[in-house]
Amino acid sequence: MIKNLQLLCFLGFLIIFSEGFAQEQTASEKPIANFGPTYPIENPDYKTSLSEEYKVVFDVSKPAENPAEVNKYVETVARFLNMHVEAGKPLNSMKVYLIMHGGAAQTLLKNEHYKEIFKTDNPNIPLFEALREQGVEILLCGQTSFARNISEERRIPETKISLSAMTALIQLQNEGYRLIQF
Repeated sequence: MIKNLQLLCFLGFLIIFSEGFAQEQTASEKPIANFGPTYPIENPDYKTSLSEEYKVVFDVSKPAENPAEVNKYVETVARFLNMHVEAGKPLNSMKVYLIMHGGAAQTLLKNEHYKEIFKTDNPNIPLFEALREQGVEILLCGQTSFARNISEERRIPETKISLSAMTALIQLQNEGYRLIQF
C-alpha cells in the first residue's frame, strides 16, 4: 500500500513537472518572445485552422498614447503571430503585412530623429526588428512619409515605402489579404 502511494505521488510529481515544462516550452517557442503577450485558450469552441494559409494586412494609423511606450497597435502584430504559433499554427503558414500611416508613422523613425520630436528613445525599434525577422513586411505610406518628413535617411531600415497606404491596402486585399485595422 505504501509503495502504491509512493508510486502515485511520484507519478503526480511527474505530471505536475511535465505540465510546467510544457508551459515553459510553449513560452519559449513564441516567434516574438519579448513582445505580444498572449494567453493560452484551452479547447476553444471555435477551432483555429492549422492548415490553411493566413494572409493578413494590419492597417495602423494610431500613435502610442505615450511615446515612451511601445505602440500597442503595432504590438498586436506580434500578438497575432505568437498566439497562432502557440496554438500550433506553423509560422510559415502566415503572411503578414503591416501598413503604417498617419500619426503611427513616426514610430518608424530612427532613434535620433524620434528623440528630437518626443524627447525619449524610440521603444518600437526592437519590435520592428523582431517583426521583420519573422517575415512581416512593413510598409510606410509614401504620402505620410512626405507629410511628416520621414525620409529614407530618417526611418528605420526595416521599412519599405508604398505610393500610399490606400494603394497598398487595395492591392493586398485584391491579392487575398484580410484587413485588420487600427
